[in-house]
Amino acid sequence: MKKLFTILLFTCCYYFVTGQQKESIKVTDMLQIKTVNNLTLSEDGNGAAFTVLSIQQDTGKWEYKYINQVWVMATDGAQPRQLTFSAEGAGQPKWRPDGKQLAFVRTIEGKPQIFLLGFDGGEAVQLTKLQYGASNPEWSKDGKRLLFTAQIALKDLLNDTALNKQNEIPVWSLEKPGFTKNDHLKADTTGANPDGNIDAIRNYLANNERDNKAKVLDRLTFQEESVTSSNINFNHVFVINATPGSLPKVVTKGFYSFSNAHFIDNNSIIIEGDINDTEHPDRTQESGIYRINIDGTQIQKILGQKDRSYNNASLSESGKWLAYTYSKTNIVTIDTLAIIALDGKETDRIEIPFDRNKQGLTWSKDENFLYFASPSNGGVILNRYNRKAKKVEALTDVNSGVTSFAINGNKLLYSKTAVENPSEIYLADVAVKKQQLVSSFNTTWLQSKALSIPEKHIFTNSKGMKVEYWVMKPLDFEAGKKYPLLLEIHGGPAAMWGPGESSMWHEFQFFCSKGYGIVYCNPRGSDGYGADFLKDNIADWGKGPTNDVLAALDKTVAEGWADISKLVVTGGSYAGYLVAWIVSQDQRFKAACSQRGVYDLSTFFGEGNAWRLVPNYFGGYPWDKSVKALLEEESPITYVQNITTPYIFFMAKMICVQALFKVRCCIKV
Repeated sequence: MKKLFTILLFTCCYYFVTGQQKESIKVTDMLQIKTVNNLTLSEDGNGAAFTVLSIQQDTGKWEYKYINQVWVMATDGAQPRQLTFSAEGAGQPKWRPDGKQLAFVRTIEGKPQIFLLGFDGGEAVQLTKLQYGASNPEWSKDGKRLLFTAQIALKDLLNDTALNKQNEIPVWSLEKPGFTKNDHLKADTTGANPDGNIDAIRNYLANNERDNKAKVLDRLTFQEESVTSSNINFNHVFVINATPGSLPKVVTKGFYSFSNAHFIDNNSIIIEGDINDTEHPDRTQESGIYRINIDGTQIQKILGQKDRSYNNASLSESGKWLAYTYSKTNIVTIDTLAIIALDGKETDRIEIPFDRNKQGLTWSKDENFLYFASPSNGGVILNRYNRKAKKVEALTDVNSGVTSFAINGNKLLYSKTAVENPSEIYLADVAVKKQQLVSSFNTTWLQSKALSIPEKHIFTNSKGMKVEYWVMKPLDFEAGKKYPLLLEIHGGPAAMWGPGESSMWHEFQFFCSKGYGIVYCNPRGSDGYGADFLKDNIADWGKGPTNDVLAALDKTVAEGWADISKLVVTGGSYAGYLVAWIVSQDQRFKAACSQRGVYDLSTFFGEGNAWRLVPNYFGGYPWDKSVKALLEEESPITYVQNITTPYIFFMAKMICVQALFKVRCCIKV
């Protein structure tokens, strides 16, 4: 007994010492994180291809960039190997049906192009050399051809004799001020003269715009992530023989966009888009699902209605069944999952009740099961719908997140994010009863790292809804000591955080390694909890969500280890807004940080790239009298005089000021 006690004591001491020897997460550990995505299995299920995203230093610059590379592996447990190494990266791998060749996309001279790589030896060969680029390759069932999409600017589409043989112009109006319909597109600009008559001056100005000497913003969607643009681009579908030297042929045409192209058989395809002759593309939010011959003839609408969006079209192996999601446009909602026979009617659809959003619809080969992932309760679950039993079964849990998956026969390959590891690949049977870790992209370097494990809690808010929150203690936590506490808030507002969401993995672990505790929650309006919860912040961006996140904070403080003189708060995008709202209503925080936030909803409507959030959440536009009053009431800037918390804003370029509206703050713009 004494010997056993000695062994146990030694074992406990060993784990205590080795645990203390583990390193904490550092800022530069972000450069070690690898993220797996775009999994695809070969036809026989013995080979897999996927992409690995990493952060690398930009050559010759003090900057870093994200780079994707294509990797392959055998599904017998062999270690993955990197397939592409170019500085520009590569992605979108797709197996030829016989498994002897892989198509993937690589950037050449600033444009994505499709390459082919055979597994009988040799280098990858460039297949496409289209001036507009080529993305999203899809093989025909006989492996002889590939579909792909290309993005084409309006000015190029107008002048491309192959894509616009009849010199047509859009039927819908470009809404350019001062012109009737689209007459300016037909104007002869050869008579440009700044000292001439009105037509000559207009031609002169048009040439300046055409030569990029001036930027004219006359469209609704002019904001991109970091720049403004007046360009209108269209996605079109092409087909090309899978033989180097072949020339692509256009399948779709017109001043519309198409995506998600797949072969039904060797002669026809299915696509998503919206053929609307009456509305500018910035105005219409509808999308439909169409069938079209590979030569571009006989386009036929399968699904499509006014004020509805149809997406995620997925064909079963035989082409008999079509799964898809649909929802009403311009509202806050959860999409509906449905199945129809490809040659059937929408009125005969089978709707699958499931109160979560759905992504990655994938049929089993026997067509008995439809697999999909769904954000839910802090994780991203892999589910399958049993077509015969007519029920949905959850295959994974809410404590992790499935980021990509592929199915073939009885093999399921999926990538997963979790607290203990931000991204690895697992091989399992299709019911996920047995699973095996088959990669080590992050496992190896994490072996020497100490991590903080979040503890999940639930409370009932003022509306009677269950709100989940997570608490992460500092790595050096000792009972009886006090620690600073950081309240982290997610954006969206319809985002979702939890142990199965990877975007904050590094930041959370880093702050815990520096002695901070962290609390975060999914307040009303978050995704992953159903339609009612998602819509519960409509016309209430400030007060309601604030009550939820501060309740999570209060309950964490009540545990007794947080130093209430060292409370801090941060968040980005919508959460930047909520941070501003909170510090204008509450003075408990020692410091606050808003990242890329929104502070005045009326001006956000005119300058933000997510301006549709205003009518969708507040029921109208700033010029509507009742809406204007609501936007003012819900804007943090209305209460700026109440802010006394030291406050920093992060935007784009750096400036620093001593005060803003009597607020002690540093603004990064």
